[in-house]
Amino acid sequence: MAHSRNKYTDFEGLREQAVTLRREGLSRRQIRDRLHVDNNDILNRLLEGEPPPEWTKRPNAKDDLRDKARELRLQGWTYDRIQVELGCSKSSISLWVRDLPKPERRAPSEQAKLAASKRWEHELAMRDAARQQTKTTARQEIGSLSERELFLLGVGLYWAEGAKDKIYSRREFVLFVNSDPGMITVFLAWLDLLQVERERLRFRVMIHETADVPAAEQYWATLVDTNVACFGKTTLKKHNPKTVRKNVGENYRGCLVISVVQSADLYRRIEGWWSGIVLGSLPGSGKV
Repeated sequence: MAHSRNKYTDFEGLREQAVTLRREGLSRRQIRDRLHVDNNDILNRLLEGEPPPEWTKRPNAKDDLRDKARELRLQGWTYDRIQVELGCSKSSISLWVRDLPKPERRAPSEQAKLAASKRWEHELAMRDAARQQTKTTARQEIGSLSERELFLLGVGLYWAEGAKDKIYSRREFVLFVNSDPGMITVFLAWLDLLQVERERLRFRVMIHETADVPAAEQYWATLVDTNVACFGKTTLKKHNPKTVRKNVGENYRGCLVISVVQSADLYRRIEGWWSGIVLGSLPGSGKV
């Protein structure tokens, strides 16, 4: 159907055709292409009052956001607060809530507080992103450890966190206590490197009596790949009502105690290895 330059002159006739096509179930695009109506304003006038067919009504992914934005606007929220809360653009918010009454204007001091709060939230987010990037870069710098690197690391790890022999208290046995699962993992890998059989290891938990003891025992048993039934009796720390504890919550799991039976010789070697590391770090010791 071809139209001349004055194809919109017979508007009523054109509207009758558009309405007929609409009621037959055609979409706006189909009607536009069928009647060669390129002007959206004219097309709107031709279809005025005619509802779209059901098949063209698709769910809008932003319906939930729009409803939430309207709810917040009715509560007196500004565009800035809604944008921070929902993460959508101000232009979208403006379209969704333009028919709603504007909230009362805040006092300058309140506006300044909100602006400062937004700047601080942004600053915290930037700091956290930078912090995480530093940690990621540092982790990638390590890569896989050689056997010698793991060996030296384990000696230092034990000498920092393990039980040590004293002149006034003979303790020539291997005992390691820690609350950090990463430390436990590295220590066990070190024992594997030294070919210490897992059958020689004994485990037990040390934890505050107010904690979730069964959950902590299961956590450590899973970490070291054994059964809770194989653990020794858990040591419970008595609660002091005068003490305000910070190590609380679901992430508090106490400490895991790892002991090695028949380990006097191993302990003596650890002490000797540590002495060698100390001497090897001194000036003139042959370091490259």
